[in-house]
Parts: sequence; structure tokens; C-alpha cells
Amino acid sequence: MKGILTPVLMSVAILLAISCCALKKGELRLLDMEIPDPARLPANVQFWIRVNFEADGNPEIRRACFYWLGDGPYCVNVNVKDVEYGSVAYFYVPLDARYGSSVLQCYVEYLRDEKIERSNAVAYRVKVVNP
Repeated sequence: MKGILTPVLMSVAILLAISCCALKKGELRLLDMEIPDPARLPANVQFWIRVNFEADGNPEIRRACFYWLGDGPYCVNVNVKDVEYGSVAYFYVPLDARYGSSVLQCYVEYLRDEKIERSNAVAYRVKVVNP
């Protein structure tokens, strides 16, 4: 009995892990952000952020919204020409660095089943310095 119980429990655990992480129809999930030189962003200067995501299909991303350590949201419209779908999916948006900030969080608003949905949030550590 013990010999059968272990493989059965392992199979159930694997199935639960796979099902919890699978995307639902039309869903978009943010993975992470990439920021050029995050250790020394000059304050009040616009820079471009690459936001990596995975999605079921090609949902229309409307806006990317950012919080600087509780300050925000600062929302930016996402231009369709700045979005790349596929196995490596991402989009680029511009944002102004806010002096003294150390954590940048992002979520997106996207169209799913003709309704605006909000994605999960991802965070990134940055250091904004005086120019």
C-alpha cells in the first residue's frame, strides 16, 4: 500500500501545480520588468521599460500602470506597435523616474471577453538619483 500511495500523491501534487499555473482563456500574466541601468536612474528623466508577459492568445493591452513605492498609479497607454506576442512576449512603455524611489510596481489593464481586466503585479528594485 505504501508503495502505491507515494506515486499517487506525487501525481496529484504535479497536476495541482500545473493547473494552478495554467492560463485561462484570454488571460494575461506579467512575468517581470527590464529597466536599463536600474542602479542609477536619473530623476525626472524619461526612460523605457520592457515588461515581459505570457498570454493566452493576443489580448489587447490598453494601459500599463506603475506605482513608485506607494506613489501612483501612473498609467501609460500601450501602443500596439510596442507589443510583441509569441513565446517571448513583451511590450515597451516610457516612464519618468521619481527621485528617492526604490521599488517600482506594474500591472496592466487589458481587454478580455469585451471587459477590461487587471493583470497581476510585478515589482522591480531601482535606485533613482539626482541628475
